[in-house]
Amino acid sequence: MPTWGDWARAAGDGAPVTVPRDPAREAAREELLKPEYHRHDPGLLQRITNWLWEQLDNLLGQLGNAASNGTTGLILFLVLAVLLGGALWWRLGRPGRAATTAAALFAADGPRTAAEHRAAAQRHAAAGEWTQAVREQMRALVRDLEERTLLDPRPGRTADEAAAEAGRHLPEQAVALREAARLFDDIAYGDRSADQAAYQRLAELDRQLRQTRPSHLTPAGAA
Repeated sequence: MPTWGDWARAAGDGAPVTVPRDPAREAAREELLKPEYHRHDPGLLQRITNWLWEQLDNLLGQLGNAASNGTTGLILFLVLAVLLGGALWWRLGRPGRAATTAAALFAADGPRTAAEHRAAAQRHAAAGEWTQAVREQMRALVRDLEERTLLDPRPGRTADEAAAEAGRHLPEQAVALREAARLFDDIAYGDRSADQAAYQRLAELDRQLRQTRPSHLTPAGAA
């Protein structure tokens, strides 16, 4: 079957073009489906986002028009609230996540040494209890930094805070520390499942940190 390009060339040569309606429509559709016409089209995620904003914009307009009708306005307001809640859930994740990730790293059951946390992590790992192993290994890592005076002992410190502070003294490990804190938060307070690889990743970082000299020897709490 002649393509759209064949008919276009025939028309450019001055030859009369008589194309039945259905084949012409089909040829045009096939021509417009070619990838070169869609290089700059928005992706699926962008199209979904645009559609959501269009719906919200329409609802806001209808809500303004229906302000005089209490029942209709209430229904539209509830629909708008549901859509906004869904958009926030999609963007930020499970409600309460930000609050839980700010939880203190150490429990309030009294101070324990890095060696004690490390031993507890190894016991949990031997039992296949990977979530508990990850928690204890991260605590061992941070407690060891405190014992080396790279961090000042401070109750209530979060994993993110510890990583940021330690990264200033160990700049070559700053990225690894931030990633470890994120891994800890995702497993301890988020929806990520712990496994042997996560535990071994923190254990290896703990080993590397113990062999790394700080950029300066001033205690973290010194003025």
